[in-house]
Amino acid sequence: MTADAHTLLLVEDNPDDVELTRRAFARSNVINTLAVVRDGEEALEYLFATGRHAARRCEPLPHAVLLDLKLPKLSGLDVLRRIRASEITRRLPVIVLTTSREQKDIIGSYDLGANSYVRKPVDFAQFADAARQLGLYWLLLNERAPAGGEAP
Repeated sequence: MTADAHTLLLVEDNPDDVELTRRAFARSNVINTLAVVRDGEEALEYLFATGRHAARRCEPLPHAVLLDLKLPKLSGLDVLRRIRASEITRRLPVIVLTTSREQKDIIGSYDLGANSYVRKPVDFAQFADAARQLGLYWLLLNERAPAGGEAP
């Protein structure tokens, strides 16, 4: 799977949420590719082209990351911490997309550099609308910062 300018990386372990997200984005016709990884460890392998994703080139990075917090192997907050610690990915937009309403998760996400915190709606129609809005904003309206190592 090759990342391009309109790829979103979805980090989600729940197969139902993955399918719901795929359907919502397909319905909105906003993105070219939704790359999916199932745990925090694989998210980092994808972004840094190591392990299971060693054959993938690091560049270009996905346009943004949709990151669940409750993940196996490595939590979403740990993934976010590693993304922000690397020169390669420190400016990559990360949208926390989770069911958590806990203040500690919201504060922790923003303290670690999340660009946005979105609670997943339970209703499909609301979720599809949220996905459409996320796609429109992060892929079409938001002006991305240069990659981590480039000078402003």
